[in-house]
Amino acid sequence: MLNINAIAPEELNLESKFKFRCYPGISCYKSCCKNIDIMLTPYDIMRLKRRFNMSSGEFLMKYTYVFIEPRSGYPFVFLNKNDDNEKTCPFLCEKGCSVYEDRPATCRYYPIGQASLKKFDLTDGITEEHYFFVKEPHCKGFDEEKEWTIAEWRKDQGVDLYDDMNKGWRELFFTRNLKAEKLDEKKQKAFYTACYDIDAFRRFVFESKFLNIFDVSEERIKKMKEDEEELMNFAFDYVKFLLMVKETLKLKNK
Repeated sequence: MLNINAIAPEELNLESKFKFRCYPGISCYKSCCKNIDIMLTPYDIMRLKRRFNMSSGEFLMKYTYVFIEPRSGYPFVFLNKNDDNEKTCPFLCEKGCSVYEDRPATCRYYPIGQASLKKFDLTDGITEEHYFFVKEPHCKGFDEEKEWTIAEWRKDQGVDLYDDMNKGWRELFFTRNLKAEKLDEKKQKAFYTACYDIDAFRRFVFESKFLNIFDVSEERIKKMKEDEEELMNFAFDYVKFLLMVKETLKLKNK
């Protein structure tokens, strides 16, 4: 998990400025890839399983473990660490990150952290985004002279696309029902399949009676068959419906 002691007590916005640079040759290079718990988002998993030409189920089995949040029962997926003394990332190689083009959102943001908030007087979605510095003792990147705004860093690291793709998933954690019950095992499994195991979710939608139960337009069905990102967004809608976060789907009339 994120080391709370490494979080700088300062609330940042997109225009906040900071100095940072990471590059081969800096004394701490690759230190941030050791002994760290990296949570994977749905889009992270989709990008990585494509890179390795694996099914989502195969990728999850080989590279990840599941953490069930005790209070909510929500399942979160984390990247396994290598079984070595430094507990390195499985994708770390001599030159650096072997999956750099498809690295997870957490790695792209570093050394920035993100916090999403929802105002109680509004009904839908995430309404505020805040940022903070993650300043770990080993990191020398803050001593460099290259200056950024948070917005410039996000653009340079490609996190805008990742945040956009994961928006529906992140909204699942902002339910209006503050007294919502903890997810039972059945809902945990449905949540996990829809959000993380996209290939299993595809089979669930197209090889079961799902489309006989839910009223899904032919246009949307066509898009889901042709575009995996469309299927992922539909999966988020399904979980919102399942958890009664929002009426995102409709049942067919009997």
